[in-house]
Amino acid sequence: QVQLVESGGGLVQPGGSLRLSCAASGFTFRDYMMMWYRRGPGTEREFVARITSTGLTRSYADSVKGRFTISRDNAKSTVYLQMNNLKPEDTAVYYCTRGQVYWGQGTQVTVSS
Repeated sequence: QVQLVESGGGLVQPGGSLRLSCAASGFTFRDYMMMWYRRGPGTEREFVARITSTGLTRSYADSVKGRFTISRDNAKSTVYLQMNNLKPEDTAVYYCTRGQVYWGQGTQVTVSS
């Protein structure tokens, strides 16, 4: 069965960095686009970034463009989200998803001084 397991969240000060990972299993990872979403306190889940199966095309929400980088390692069946210059408004639970059908359990990111 499809499994997505996020890790790498935590508490970080404004301006800091975190790298999230999402380990995938149960399907041929290299065949699928992957995405990151997030849900902040009291907000709807929102799109953060996506990467095509080959990794050649990436796109981002305007709110994170220039600060976040999505990448993938098809040999490890893992997708990453490098988050730099974090802001308090980036506080959220971050989820990876395949096609918005399969979701991980999420990893909490808290940006606070």
